[in-house]
Amino acid sequence: MNQKTMFSTGKDDWETPPELFKRLDDEFHFTLDPCCSVNTAKCRKFYTEAEDGLKQNWAGETVFVNPPYSLKSQNDWVKKCYEESKKPDTKVVALLPARTDTQRFHKWIYHKAKIRFIRGRIKFVGAEHGAPFPSMIVIW
Repeated sequence: MNQKTMFSTGKDDWETPPELFKRLDDEFHFTLDPCCSVNTAKCRKFYTEAEDGLKQNWAGETVFVNPPYSLKSQNDWVKKCYEESKKPDTKVVALLPARTDTQRFHKWIYHKAKIRFIRGRIKFVGAEHGAPFPSMIVIW
């Protein structure tokens, strides 16, 4: 499978598999999903693209983030996750590609968050195949 297989439609917002979200939600009890659509929201409180979760204040929330997968979006969302996690009573958990060679990984994740690497490849909701990359759960 080539790298474009999963993203050939131009789709940038792959929905988290329900069983993965449930396991994480049972542990963390999320209160906010800042990057979703009305149809894919995982929490009662959420922000769609129109509200732009990157511009919102996440203080005091337990946040689940499965950001858009384009390079620019990943950089912006990972930085936002780190910055928001520094606010009082704020925890951020993100489902991200395990790209440990990137600048964002070393600047905003490594030695700044707990990392859980996911064995195997995630099959996102609506995807024909598993992701063409490994994934990780990052906990700030």
